[in-house]
Amino acid sequence: MMITRRAFSGLVATAALGAASPAIGTARSRTPFPKGFQWGVATSGHQTEGDNTASDIWWMEHAEPTLFAEPSGSATASFDLWPADLDLVKSLGFNTYRFSLEWARIEPEEGLFSQGMIAHYRRIIEGCHTRGLAPVVTFNHFSCPRWFAALGGWTNPAAPDLFARYCERATQDLGAGISHAVTLNEPNLPTILSWIGLPPALYEGHAAMLKAAGAALGSHNFSGGFMLSRDEHLPMIPIMGAAHRKAREAIKNLRPDLPVGLSLAVSDDQATGVTTIRDRKRAEAYEPWFAFAADDDFIGVQNYDRTRFDAKGALPPPAGAVLNQMGAEVHAPSLGGAVRYVHRASGKPVLVTEHGVGIADDAVRVPFILDALESLRVAMADGAEVLGYIHWSLFDNFEWYSGYTPRFGLVEVDRQTFKRTPKPSAFALGAIARNNGH
Repeated sequence: MMITRRAFSGLVATAALGAASPAIGTARSRTPFPKGFQWGVATSGHQTEGDNTASDIWWMEHAEPTLFAEPSGSATASFDLWPADLDLVKSLGFNTYRFSLEWARIEPEEGLFSQGMIAHYRRIIEGCHTRGLAPVVTFNHFSCPRWFAALGGWTNPAAPDLFARYCERATQDLGAGISHAVTLNEPNLPTILSWIGLPPALYEGHAAMLKAAGAALGSHNFSGGFMLSRDEHLPMIPIMGAAHRKAREAIKNLRPDLPVGLSLAVSDDQATGVTTIRDRKRAEAYEPWFAFAADDDFIGVQNYDRTRFDAKGALPPPAGAVLNQMGAEVHAPSLGGAVRYVHRASGKPVLVTEHGVGIADDAVRVPFILDALESLRVAMADGAEVLGYIHWSLFDNFEWYSGYTPRFGLVEVDRQTFKRTPKPSAFALGAIARNNGH
């Protein structure tokens, strides 16, 4: 998840991104993707299930002051409507569904595991198989239990063991049905944000929110979310890296054949001019995580933009560029560039676990997807091993600090009735998935 995607709509008018993209809707080949290619859509628990009251994010949303534009509330009501959601995914033509287990539901209090919630997620996994969908399951998609945040979250040296214990229990009960396991979702995101150059007031507001949420829970070191300054995030990196490794070990001990990886937020970082700081950004934002993933089966790439760097920093969008709702350039070929870089730098197979565009005009989304997939074909022809493409998102849903304003979904959701209405882009991408890229 990138800042240019869903973090701070309305808080940051323009992100420092790249130069002009080629015209949207350029010529595309019809070469099919490899047999067995995974075509899917993605969701996450907190953003779709609703009423996740035991999570740290819920307490941050309701803190005073808060940095969230609005609370998540009932989200898309997918906690109850998941069977209809899976029916929709299948009917559109996809063969893969990525969703997350909600740690706060499974372990609402430290050491207390809910059999009812485990059974809930087992039904979803079984529902995927009944419909011929491969369940790509994320064990932690940002939100954590409130008790975990009250203990310091990812600043707590005990966090790796706490996370591994949860992953072990979840795998014990659910692992048999999972297609691919993603331990952590975009643990490098705070580093990415630090390169955007966000106003200090945003970090200050986030700190005030954490303090208020902690006070409500009787905690003096409450830590949650991903709007963290460089100084706040740096000490967390080795802890989260250790958490990933211990979680992978716990999962593999119970199911050695289950592919395990983590997902990273990856911009298509491009160097311009004779001197550039592009490689310094890569060294900070990605390379530590490639090391943590050295024994993984794949790396999840989550791409939404490109960033062009000169000697001073990131260049702004050019005049006349098509912009998304956050003021960033819509640049479809960034997907191929990001995938090519991650595969070459890590040596790992890539699963595109998220890709999309936050824009109200769905007429932009359709050619954007087609051009992005063409760039993915080119990267694969150049040697990148890619397991599948999973689009963010199935729904217009709760986009964290930005609330419900950003529109990333293939499907519109009525906020009052929760009626699902597929957009033209849903049918367009579904047809591609059904025909494996033909």
